[in-house]
Amino acid sequence: MSALEILQFVMVVDCYPNISVAYRILLTVHVTVASAERSSSKLKLLKNYLRSTMLQDRLNDLAMCCIEKDISDNVDLDCALN
Repeated sequence: MSALEILQFVMVVDCYPNISVAYRILLTVHVTVASAERSSSKLKLLKNYLRSTMLQDRLNDLAMCCIEKDISDNVDLDCALN
C-alpha cells in the first residue's frame, strides 16, 4: 500500500478522526524539510561563490531565482526585458 492509499483508507473509515490529521501532517513534514534543505544549500553555494563582491539586495534576488528555478525557467526573457 502506498502512503496515499493508507490516507484514503483512514479518511473513509473515519473511526479515529485525529489519525487522519496526524497522518497528513506526517506526510507533509518530509516535503517541508526537503524544500528548506534545498533552499539553504542553494544559498550556501551562492554565498560562497559571490560573497565578497555583492550587496545584500543582489544576494537576496539571486537566492530567490535559485530557489524558485521552476518559475524562472518559464519566464519569457524578451518580454521581461522590454
